Amino acid sequence: MNKTVYIGMTADIMHPGLIRIINEATKYGEVIIGLLTDKAIAEHKRLPYLTYDQRREVVENIKGVSRVVPQEEWSYVDNLKRLKPDYIIHGDDWKSGPLREIREQVFEVMNEQGGKVIEIPYTQGINSSGLDKEIKTIGTTPEVRLKSLRRLIEAKPIVRILEAHDGLCGLIIENLEVQKGDKREVFDGMWSSSLTDSTSKGKPDIEAVDLTTRLQDLNNILECTTKPIIFDGDTGGKIEHFVFTVRTLERHGISAVIIEDKVGLKKNSLFGTDAVQTQDTIEGFCDKIRAGKNARVTDDFMVIARIESLIAGKPVSDALERAYAYVGAGADGIMIHSKNKSGEDIREFCEAFRQKYTHVPIVVVPTTYDHVTEAELHSWGVNVVIYANHMLRAAYPAMTRVARAILENGRAQEVRDYCMPIKEILELIPGTK
Repeated sequence: MNKTVYIGMTADIMHPGLIRIINEATKYGEVIIGLLTDKAIAEHKRLPYLTYDQRREVVENIKGVSRVVPQEEWSYVDNLKRLKPDYIIHGDDWKSGPLREIREQVFEVMNEQGGKVIEIPYTQGINSSGLDKEIKTIGTTPEVRLKSLRRLIEAKPIVRILEAHDGLCGLIIENLEVQKGDKREVFDGMWSSSLTDSTSKGKPDIEAVDLTTRLQDLNNILECTTKPIIFDGDTGGKIEHFVFTVRTLERHGISAVIIEDKVGLKKNSLFGTDAVQTQDTIEGFCDKIRAGKNARVTDDFMVIARIESLIAGKPVSDALERAYAYVGAGADGIMIHSKNKSGEDIREFCEAFRQKYTHVPIVVVPTTYDHVTEAELHSWGVNVVIYANHMLRAAYPAMTRVARAILENGRAQEVRDYCMPIKEILELIPGTK
């Protein structure tokens, strides 16, 4: 019987280091590539540029590869136990860093099964992370950006979205990451909020800023980022106008629009029943959803229905009735909104909705129930969490504090500790040097 050799890889960016490992593996036997799925990768690294099927097609055609199997987990252990290879080959760079624990697991399993771990020297001067950074400087295309939200929802337990109202916010969302053990925590995309767009211009949140004006600011974000964007479409306006909004957003590479089932002059939902919140009829809003879906050029653009029943003081049963109707009309997802600080009405809605629809994405905005963790929201059935206004809310008090200190002291020395050095600000912007 031929010996078998296992190699786990992402294979999103092929480079000489990976080919070297495959060539080395052919010396020991039949080469099996464990190709990590999007789901296996997404919580630990960025979502691959290429889909699993595209990556598999590339790897299957590399000389020396006998077969390709999916690796559904970040860890190699499940595949090693199932396939029982004679060898596993890996670069020696996993001796330190986030893969160190997985390395220990691999040695343990291979020793139990009588197999051997072969480590080959890491190829210096080239790696996929470095290449990824270089690719980011090139940017992305509207088509690639547009498709990425659906892929993220399929790959990650929770898709984390943060509000951006200018290019600087976009750069923070694009580049900030926190390493927790072997997981890399990032923001997966951006929320183009009508509230923060309006407020940053000194205007009320009553749809006073039109689509053309909002797109001017949105273009600033599009030019310096690559991550998906969800657009706050307020009520969507007249049905006849909404179809043009969908076409315009889709053409720019926006991944989704969220529209709320209210009519009349917009009043921010966080005022709840303190302001008159008039919902559209179910039939009227379903017509708007259908019109938006029919206006799309591609199936990748998402029209998500935002339900305001809980904001308007109606019961969860009303929200569920509307949700089922909106999904029936073609909504690609449901956003359920509430200003209740406990979050219990959101939980009740999500758990009931999941009994009927297991795969329709649920979107939440936990502004008032901010004590609820993403893990808890995921357990309720939530797919997307939008932090809808936090960047603007953080910026205003910081700017006010600095301005007040300058007035009080008649100079700027006292605000040094509140401000980044201007050199660091400039270094945030690509192409400044």
